[in-house]
Amino acid sequence: MRAATDIGGTFTDLVAIDEHGALVLEKAHTTPPNFERGIMEVLKKSGIDLRSLTDFFHGTTTIINALTERKGAKTALLTTKGFRDILELARGNRPDLFNMVFEKPAPFIPRYLRREVTERVAYNGEVLVPLNRDDIRAAVEYFKKEGVEAIAVCYINSYANESHERETAALVKELWPEVFVCPSVDITKEWREYERTSTAALNAYVMPAASSYIDRLDARLSEAGVQANRYIMQSNGGTTTFEQSKLTPVNIVESGPVAGVFGASILGKLIGEENVIAFDVGGTTAKCSLIDAGEVKVTTSYYIERDERNAGYPIMVPVVDIVEIGNGGGSIAWIDEAGSLKVGPKSAGALPGPVAYGKGGTEPTTTDANLIAGRLSVKNFDMDVDLDAVRRALADRVGAQFGQDAEGAAESILRVADSNMNNALKLISVRRGYDPRDFAMVAFGGGGPIHGPSLARELNIGKVIVPVAASVFSAWGMLMTDIRHDFIQTKITSFSAAPVAELNAMWDAMTKEAIARFAEEGVSPDRAVFTYIADMRYMGQEHTVQVVTPAVPWKEEDKADIMARFHATHEHFYTFRLPDTPAEIVNLHLVAYGRLEKPALQKIAPQEGGIETALKERRRVFFAGDGWLEAPIYDRAKLGAGASAVGPLVVEEPTTATVVCPGQTLQVDQYGNLIIETEAK
Repeated sequence: MRAATDIGGTFTDLVAIDEHGALVLEKAHTTPPNFERGIMEVLKKSGIDLRSLTDFFHGTTTIINALTERKGAKTALLTTKGFRDILELARGNRPDLFNMVFEKPAPFIPRYLRREVTERVAYNGEVLVPLNRDDIRAAVEYFKKEGVEAIAVCYINSYANESHERETAALVKELWPEVFVCPSVDITKEWREYERTSTAALNAYVMPAASSYIDRLDARLSEAGVQANRYIMQSNGGTTTFEQSKLTPVNIVESGPVAGVFGASILGKLIGEENVIAFDVGGTTAKCSLIDAGEVKVTTSYYIERDERNAGYPIMVPVVDIVEIGNGGGSIAWIDEAGSLKVGPKSAGALPGPVAYGKGGTEPTTTDANLIAGRLSVKNFDMDVDLDAVRRALADRVGAQFGQDAEGAAESILRVADSNMNNALKLISVRRGYDPRDFAMVAFGGGGPIHGPSLARELNIGKVIVPVAASVFSAWGMLMTDIRHDFIQTKITSFSAAPVAELNAMWDAMTKEAIARFAEEGVSPDRAVFTYIADMRYMGQEHTVQVVTPAVPWKEEDKADIMARFHATHEHFYTFRLPDTPAEIVNLHLVAYGRLEKPALQKIAPQEGGIETALKERRRVFFAGDGWLEAPIYDRAKLGAGASAVGPLVVEEPTTATVVCPGQTLQVDQYGNLIIETEAK
């Protein structure tokens, strides 16, 4: 049996699957700050034999929480002489251009903990000034007196020659074995000094917290008798071992959300839909990502805490391209100073949670609104629900502002929440030149099936897929992943003039590094698969596009094919090509996969009798755009393959509900997925 657990803002999810494809699904409340307690609780609730586990996968919010809540370690920085203030200088391309009182984000490492080291490496890797080891010794003594817990090391142009950073890290560990040390080349060998320094600083900042959390989880699993291989989900859509994640925890900053996106791509391929919009609504946030021709989009231009007012902090590691907004089931509805209704980004979280949870929550949330709107049933909550308290919260906190009762307040909250989610979906589709009509939506998370069908209808998305285990789908996605490592090397050179042998030598060096990493993780060479990507641009441009290239070794005649791919990729994103302008290679990017065994999917029994055999009840339900309608409520567990119906209707399961709008059709496929179709306009 294989199991995956995913920590969300409100719930900790589990999916386990045996060799025959039988699924075990479970949820437990998230238990901050001791998240491992929630994991052990959900394992216990599932009833699975922990000793039978062969592989254990985990997705966590520990790292992003430590960053956003500023609960990392006291961190110092060693940098090249003259570059002490790189974190403060940052970039000038601020998002809020006309804000006259704009402030750059405060660095995670204050200036008094940033020390300079005499050394210098040229852009081509040539050592111009040798490393001064005495500067390092003096800095270490100073950091000891200041009580530093972690040290980041980032020298100018170390991507071209890592020797000084390696020597520095070794000397620091020799002088101070207890401290955590992070040389930037452990994470990235891509150029751009500010972004590399920021990444190294943030990685060092969370290293102690990550190491402590993973060690505690590891110990609790061992105590419970788990002997399985242990993997943790990375932001790039692949997994890595527990040990490796302690060295580069910044790689798991989006650990949980990306698993659902990857799962959506796998499910899409399985049912013949390679163009997919993944739509995940959890307890705290709504997340969406676009999958084009089966390819999950990965970027190294990732920021935390970036929005229309704040520049945020760059993290230069491969991250699945996700748009995330603070609108989930636990998002609080509130009235701003101008008297307008807002939903999110503040969340009630797991504690106290929505009013419906009965854990002390008093502020109305999206979940409370869905309950009063008839989309959710009190029978599916794992606690007693005081409906009168929910109604009072909606009427008093929201409805009173607009002269509405509880039902009217619920309508208003859901309209605002849907509008927020609609904008997020447009950001990853329409705003990037993609037509939503060319895509199917995979809706998951506790709220995805509730909001997805109406949003798809609004965006003219013809098909919505609600997978089996929708509310724990991110955990399911982890079971379908492989080990993945990205190796990126900056090499700015004219593409036409670059000797093929020199480029092949760089590919070969990265491939050997990947195979060595896999060997440490127990992955044999025959299970290693590589994808080769070149970051290219026209001469005179600043930024690049990613071009998937032929396998190596490259031959001279491959250059024409690569140039054709570059022109086509550039035209796709920017609507034009410059066929007479020479191109440059900026980075070579090797994606290395260590293939893991995948569980088989189990088909469900066909529907016997009419769909009425699954009917639970009829009740009034609010449908966006159609108002309140009497709708049948079906039990998903009693729907077999081939079952079909026409909306309006609701399909209930213990942890979510699928709201099928008027004019939409519902079909259950052979794997138990709900397929909702709308005639395109």
